[in-house]
Amino acid sequence: MKSWYVIHTKPRQESVAEENLQRQGFETYLPRIKRAVRRRNTWRDNIEPLFPRYLFLHIDPGQQTVAPVRSTLGVTTIVTFGNRIVPVPDGTIDTLRRHENGQTGLQQPPQQSLQKGDAVVVTAGPFEGIEGIFQMSSGQERVSVLLDILGQATRVILNRHDVSRTDSKLVATPPSPARRSLV
Repeated sequence: MKSWYVIHTKPRQESVAEENLQRQGFETYLPRIKRAVRRRNTWRDNIEPLFPRYLFLHIDPGQQTVAPVRSTLGVTTIVTFGNRIVPVPDGTIDTLRRHENGQTGLQQPPQQSLQKGDAVVVTAGPFEGIEGIFQMSSGQERVSVLLDILGQATRVILNRHDVSRTDSKLVATPPSPARRSLV
């Protein structure tokens, strides 16, 4: 019975591996996402794999040999647990495909709606791991967050995708001169 399996690829060669596997007659799936990236002081949209260095392969290991997969250009290995290749749980690929845009084929992650005063954590960039307080949206891709930087409450504009809601209980008002910490 055919199932989906995970293929580990060489760095930034997911598309190369996908193309070469398809040439050999294998069915593959490489979910992609559009991400805003800063290059030379400008923001550009990049289309990247949703799971860097991974793609999915649909095969029946009882009917097809996986030996050619391992030697395919761009492929590092088939993900195994011990010495066994293990299928991706049923429904995972269907769920990923349901979150795709029908026209572009790109993933559309659910947008989290942040409210003023929500506790957030920065998930990428130079402020990664710092918790703060959501202030407001600043355009479609940007948000304003109040961070405690060097004991000073500082308003920072960040990429919306680099901020995630957290369950921490942060003080939702700016600190007074006597109290400079957000926690």
